[in-house]
Amino acid sequence: MFIEFSDLLWFTLICLSLWYWWAAQKVKEVALNAARKSCKEMSLQLLDESVGLRALWLKRDDNGQLRLWRRYVFEFSSTGEDRYLGKVIMLGLRITQIELEPHRLNE
Repeated sequence: MFIEFSDLLWFTLICLSLWYWWAAQKVKEVALNAARKSCKEMSLQLLDESVGLRALWLKRDDNGQLRLWRRYVFEFSSTGEDRYLGKVIMLGLRITQIELEPHRLNE
C-alpha cells in the first residue's frame, strides 16, 4: 500500500488546521480573561461573557519574531442599560493593549 502525495498533503492541512484552532482557542481565552479583569477593576459589566475576533495580521514583536496580531472586541455596560465597545489587542499570547470606549460612569 502506497501513500499518495495528495493524501499526505490533505492530512498535513487537516493537522495544521486543528493545531491553529487549538492555539487560537488558547489566545481567545487569554483575551476573555483580560476583558473580565478590566471590567471588574472598573466596576463594569462584561456583556455576553465573550470576545470576538475582528482582525488578524502578522507583525513582529520586540525581539523581531513574527507573531500573529489579533484584535478582539467585547461589549460592556456601566449601568446595565447601555452597551459600549471594548478591545483587547494581542501579539502572540501577550496582551499589548486594552481599550474601552468612553462610557457613562455608574453612580
